[in-house]
Amino acid sequence: MRLNPSRLFAATGLLAVAGMALAADKSVTFSKDIAPIFQAKCQECHRPASLAPMSLITYEETRPWAKSIKQRVVARQMPPWHIDKTVGVREFKNDMSLTDDQIAAIVKWVDAGAPQGDPKDMPAAKQWPAENEWKAAAELGPPDFIVKSDPYTMAAHHQDVWWRPTSNIPITEPRWVRAVEMRPGSAAGRKITHHAVAYLVQDDPASVAPGAFDADLAARGMLMEWAVGKGYDLYRPNTGKLLLPGSQISWDVHIHAVGEEIRDHVELGVWLYPKGQEPKYRTYLTGFQALRGFQTSNGSQARGGRNIDIPPNSVVETNNYTVLKQAAILENFQPHMHLRGKAMAVEAILPDGTTQMVSYVGNFNFNWMTNYIYADDAAPAFPKGTMIHVTAWYDNTRANPNNPDPDQWVGFGDRTVDEMGHAWMNVTYISDEEYSAWAAQHKKPTLSASR
Repeated sequence: MRLNPSRLFAATGLLAVAGMALAADKSVTFSKDIAPIFQAKCQECHRPASLAPMSLITYEETRPWAKSIKQRVVARQMPPWHIDKTVGVREFKNDMSLTDDQIAAIVKWVDAGAPQGDPKDMPAAKQWPAENEWKAAAELGPPDFIVKSDPYTMAAHHQDVWWRPTSNIPITEPRWVRAVEMRPGSAAGRKITHHAVAYLVQDDPASVAPGAFDADLAARGMLMEWAVGKGYDLYRPNTGKLLLPGSQISWDVHIHAVGEEIRDHVELGVWLYPKGQEPKYRTYLTGFQALRGFQTSNGSQARGGRNIDIPPNSVVETNNYTVLKQAAILENFQPHMHLRGKAMAVEAILPDGTTQMVSYVGNFNFNWMTNYIYADDAAPAFPKGTMIHVTAWYDNTRANPNNPDPDQWVGFGDRTVDEMGHAWMNVTYISDEEYSAWAAQHKKPTLSASR
């Protein structure tokens, strides 16, 4: 079955409309009904001195934005949770999306003139962590240690820069990692940091995926990749990454100019397992490609062919296949494209020929590289020989609000105005026997078949 991103997204929108029709006839007010929703799902960003352009804490702050809020939530653009939960994996550890009932309440409130209601019905103000607080701290407490890159000063007007310093990891004995979180060092740094990768440098062949299918992915182990809007990586129970004494982080930070001089760094928070606790499995951050034409030479990319060709004023589809050399569990999904990115799907084609949809984002937004972390019981496993099929769609037309120039041809490249396409996924490899046991416990399909 051939995927149609516009049609699938339209179907998702119809579900939201259906949910709206179920809204009760009672009046909806900001104080009693809407403020609790915004507190639970929006105010983490929409509060004073935070990332969002407006605060949604008080009625006076919120009322001028009512119609815009309705438009964004109906289109499921906000909160930035763009995965289609009607197909593939449907349960997530970090789900920030609105329910159909919550969308219905917001729509009804706006359509009724956005009444305030009785101020006494307002929920107690929520105490938010300081801006320098790590997102994972709410669940895991503060990180065990933080590694910072050397800072870089980006000129107001300049070509894109790839900053590649090295930092030491402060451990004196082997330790296992259970979660990592990366971010620019300041709010200003978020303006110039397109993405950053923390590679793991240590004498440890097992830090590279076993039976690696691409020499570029096998060249170095990875701790984390960060892009705008991404949160943290929390590994499955009994799963982690090993750090050895003397190890380092090799940073690869893509920086672009924004019209003002900014100096900043990138930093990585690391949460460890308790001393002496060793998880059974390692997990490997893997970029499953949607583009073809990658060749390798001594572990570095030598792009053979054009990889991607997006003519002016066109919508283009590209796809690629990767064979799992060992049975594996997929732990999360983070689509990565640039300004013309429109949608991405990940399917699994099993050795018996059956196809399962893993995840589909039909409304990709370059400004929100959301990491969808699968719930432990929902994370899918696949046998050795399964093909991971990644399809990406690119919109180089005026219909794409992020498009800087639809009259330009776009090819593969690392710059923001170029394009790329891959699905970041943490992969945990298991034995054939462990997969058989998993399959026996999951006899009824938990993923929607795509054909």
